[in-house]
Amino acid sequence: MVAAAQHPNITLFTYAEVEKVEGYIGNFEVTIRQKARSVDHSKCTGCGTCWEKCPTKVLSEYNLGLGMRKAIYISFPQAVPNKPVIDRQHCRQFTRGKCGVCQKVCPAQAIDYQQEDQLVKEQVGAIVVATGYDLFEWEQAYGEYGYGRYPDVISGLQFERLNNASGPTGGKILRPSDGKEPKNVVFIKCVGSRDAAKGKEYCSRTCCMYTAKHAHQVLEKIPGSKVYVFYMDVRTPGKAYEEFYLRTVHEGARYIRGRVSKIYPEGDHLVVMGVDTLLGRPVEVAADLVVLATAMVPSKGSAEIARIVGFSTDQDGFFMESHPKLRPVETNTAGVFLAGACQGPKDIPDTVAQASAAAAKVCALFSRSEMAVDPMIAHVNQALCSGCLECKNVCPYRAIETATVTERVGGKTVERTVASVNTGLCQGCGACTVACRAGAINVKGFTNEQVLAEVDALCL
Repeated sequence: MVAAAQHPNITLFTYAEVEKVEGYIGNFEVTIRQKARSVDHSKCTGCGTCWEKCPTKVLSEYNLGLGMRKAIYISFPQAVPNKPVIDRQHCRQFTRGKCGVCQKVCPAQAIDYQQEDQLVKEQVGAIVVATGYDLFEWEQAYGEYGYGRYPDVISGLQFERLNNASGPTGGKILRPSDGKEPKNVVFIKCVGSRDAAKGKEYCSRTCCMYTAKHAHQVLEKIPGSKVYVFYMDVRTPGKAYEEFYLRTVHEGARYIRGRVSKIYPEGDHLVVMGVDTLLGRPVEVAADLVVLATAMVPSKGSAEIARIVGFSTDQDGFFMESHPKLRPVETNTAGVFLAGACQGPKDIPDTVAQASAAAAKVCALFSRSEMAVDPMIAHVNQALCSGCLECKNVCPYRAIETATVTERVGGKTVERTVASVNTGLCQGCGACTVACRAGAINVKGFTNEQVLAEVDALCL
């Protein structure tokens, strides 16, 4: 991130959202909403005085609710630029109209409560979409696991923050409820994955390996601890993944093949009720901490991003590639590429590989002065077009544009609105030809006359 921010050819927009994308491959115009930070970053030095003195504390999103942050804050320790923003929803200056402590103590006078959002337009030739993923909201579907009522039932990502040196516990694995070190830790895999009834049908791919890593970390950091892992199957698709999983087993992690039916509190610990399908008997485990390997789902707002940019999503909401084998990083919209878990569940090596492929595709695109396109695209016979623009409403690639033609009618010059096809955007899907009531649109090479000529030739 630091190298990207310092590169002369990279413009980094943070705390911003994409509002609109117009144009086509090589000629995109992107409208970006730069949100009001309420901090002038041209003056701010990132000294930290403002957030040290801020009296308001709220739950930290970065620590997934396991720690607190101030109303003026930096999202995470390595953020670039390492300068704060004000959370207007919780800042007393904005909610009550009184406080202003950060403005009073700021030595650079960088606090600006009157700052407003700004719209920035950028001209780009290609777009790489890498919106990541969110975790499945297990609290809504798996009531038997506690509906989030038990603080010691956490997700794998929350465990990651507990185990991280920059996390709320300084890298120590402690129970959220009382801050004590857990001795018995239960991991439950496939929470929301491979469960068509309550969650998602697909496998999230990463859960098996990060659960094995977490089990290893518990056994390494907490001497005398016991680890139990409830699983459906153990899937280790990757170089040296199987060896790492077996290492965890040899270190003492007990893998129990079966699903968990219920978790309930008993005294100062939790009881995990499940079944061992290999032994064919029910199992109860007393746990100090329960960690759920929750499914990966598309990030919030990803469907809106797909609509704005102009490409499609699959039935689960992940972004659709043009072809799963031959064009895995391209979308059906020319000039738009995919990278990472926005396309589907991926681990870090797969994400890095796909990001490199997307970057290579962009470099190959920019290396040519001219581009070859598919000639089988739509064409409008403007003499027949009635100007209803129904084709524009059904076009998934936003390739239909409005045009005006001038005609002589009864000795007078009149202007008429017709449809026009942007050849840089059209992919020749044929949706517009079906919707056109006047029959004014055809895909080149597939006109009625050409198709009939083929039939006649075959019948000779």
